[in-house]
Amino acid sequence: MGRPRRRNKPFKPFNQSNKHRVNNRIRAEEVRVVAENGDQVGIKPVAEAIDIAQEAGLDLVEVAPNASPPVCKIIDYGKFKYELQKKESLAKKNRTENTLKEVKLRYCTDTGDLNTKLRQARKFLENGSKVKFSMRFRGRERAFMKLGREKLDHIVDRLSDVANQDGNSNYNGHQLSIILEPS
Repeated sequence: MGRPRRRNKPFKPFNQSNKHRVNNRIRAEEVRVVAENGDQVGIKPVAEAIDIAQEAGLDLVEVAPNASPPVCKIIDYGKFKYELQKKESLAKKNRTENTLKEVKLRYCTDTGDLNTKLRQARKFLENGSKVKFSMRFRGRERAFMKLGREKLDHIVDRLSDVANQDGNSNYNGHQLSIILEPS
């Protein structure tokens, strides 16, 4: 015997394609109609506004449903959706994400490992990300905080051609950290 069927249908998320009401899906009795070229046609009953749109070979699209009365525009709905999609993708493309990358090291990290970490940090900085260098001290290592500060100063000097230090080095509890931002 198989598993019993689910009786409840799964929740269907809000579909972006149904974001605007079109033609016969408009619920209001009267709407403010705007022509394709942007001229105000006036406040009309929905049936009359749909007739005007169909005569022009276009759709009546509810643009501002919360207005009183709702604002509807006579446009080609397919073209309208395409332009909205284009605007969203352009906005997404132009958005810059300022990310913070963290590089962890110890006060006793040797030169070879340090060079590798600095090379990686340089890549992050050249890509426009901020880089946080954090150094943790455990137990008796807290006696070597001075060596840790010197190592962080050395890192700032090595990356000074591509980065600026963002504030001073932070010390909280048993951890030292600095943040470098691209210059």
